[in-house]
Amino acid sequence: MHKTIALIKGDGIGPEIVDSAVEVLHVIEKKYGHSFDFVEVAAGGNAIDLTGEPLPKESMDACLNSDSVLLGAVGGPKWDTLPGHLRPERALLGIRKGMGLYANLRPVKLFPALKGASPLRADLIDKGFDILIVRELTGGIYFGERGRSQGPDGEEAFDTEKYSVKEIRRIGKIAFDTAMLRGKKVCSVDKANVLESSRLWREVMHELAKEYPDVEYKDVLVDNAAMQLISNPSQFDVIVTSNMFGDILSDEASQLTGSIGMLASASLGEGTRGMYEPIHGSAPDIAGTNAANPIATILSVAMMLRLSFGMEEEADCIEAAVSKVLEKGTRTRDIAKGSDSFVSCTEMTESIVAEM
Repeated sequence: MHKTIALIKGDGIGPEIVDSAVEVLHVIEKKYGHSFDFVEVAAGGNAIDLTGEPLPKESMDACLNSDSVLLGAVGGPKWDTLPGHLRPERALLGIRKGMGLYANLRPVKLFPALKGASPLRADLIDKGFDILIVRELTGGIYFGERGRSQGPDGEEAFDTEKYSVKEIRRIGKIAFDTAMLRGKKVCSVDKANVLESSRLWREVMHELAKEYPDVEYKDVLVDNAAMQLISNPSQFDVIVTSNMFGDILSDEASQLTGSIGMLASASLGEGTRGMYEPIHGSAPDIAGTNAANPIATILSVAMMLRLSFGMEEEADCIEAAVSKVLEKGTRTRDIAKGSDSFVSCTEMTESIVAEM
């Protein structure tokens, strides 16, 4: 099979972790006879430095002409003082909108070898957890009307949370369809006791739940969900929620696994093409030090192979290699315990490649 992959290395540790992921894809090429064309795309802070804008048209075109996109990370303090429409993060929003990627899938699963890295009590860890957070990606407050004005108390700012029935239903359908392949449980997270947009969200989810009688469904308010993720994570199977709530809850959930450096994600739309990325940021404080954990990006590649390219065996190969490396005690700094020794980004990549 031949596929074209757009590479957005981005900012901070982005280039380092994307290079690690490409090394893994080279092994897949050799082991399974596939070929991948890699097209480097400027987006985020580095694109601002090159062109003055976070997502040049040629970059968007390259993403649209690819079979899928692999993203490292964007942003950093260098660009923090820029106006909103020129911030590096606008590149992510633009790509998601331009490619029609409305669903973000973030698996939260603890590798047995990393039980000691989780901050949870041993009794909670022993129950285990395997959660999939399904986050709506192209609506809500991140895409709503925003602005500033002068009010009686000085300058005011506003951001608008807005959802349509269509947007809610399509993300809900992905959650229910996915739950049917997993534990047949869906938890919809909202703030329906306060927000009108959440009341519509809940109404649509209730109607959709009637179409899936085999799925156990429940509503949970977002503040309660944040608490329940810590106190009893094993209760959850599929969590579906809005753009902003999903952004926050998935970062919280990542800590249950021991490090945000362990969580992969897939952003999908109507077709098979998607964008795959680790959920962590650009980590400018360790950029260039070879200290980043490449596992989340490598696991994102496994998701790409499985979900966009239909390469199940190849994805299994990557995931098994990561698991074996962790079982052998190989750790990057973020998942090492106390005074335990740890390896560099490059060394972790080499270990995973060797296992493959």
